[in-house]
Amino acid sequence: MHAQWDNDQDERPIVIVGFMGTGKTTVGRLLAGRLNWPFVDLDDRVVARAGVSILEIFRQGGEAAFRALELLALDQALGEPRTVIATGGGAACRQPNLDRMLARGRVVALLADVDEVLRRTGPASGRPLLDGAADPAAAARQLLAKRAPYYARAHLKIDTVGKDPEDVVSELEQALAAKGVSS
Repeated sequence: MHAQWDNDQDERPIVIVGFMGTGKTTVGRLLAGRLNWPFVDLDDRVVARAGVSILEIFRQGGEAAFRALELLALDQALGEPRTVIATGGGAACRQPNLDRMLARGRVVALLADVDEVLRRTGPASGRPLLDGAADPAAAARQLLAKRAPYYARAHLKIDTVGKDPEDVVSELEQALAAKGVSS
């Protein structure tokens, strides 16, 4: 069983998870600004550690190499109190990662359906797991179906469909205030 999101543990990082295109980085930056907390983009940490782009990490070592670097970056970020962490879309979909997030942070899942995700990301998304697919929409549906059970385990879930990032952050702030986290 994972740690609950208790009022007396408000030093733990807020970890934003969700499928690609749900707004994790945008919402994370806005939330960090409102809370006056540092912001960590986990993918940026992976790139800094590797010294090459995510696409190049995938080309050189495949998804396994990326996920190993991601785990190192996650462990470091989870050790930083009062931080907002935006993860990549698959970070929470590996059991060791999710267990760490749930135990050491407060996990927020941003949700959107495939049509909304594809509208937001566009035809050349820059996402290695979709751009090579013959049918990106079908690939996205299959990937989202596989990942949804992991996102469902988050402490808090927010549907982002039809909402701009400011609205999502306001909804998230209200939920955080109810759980004892404020600026």
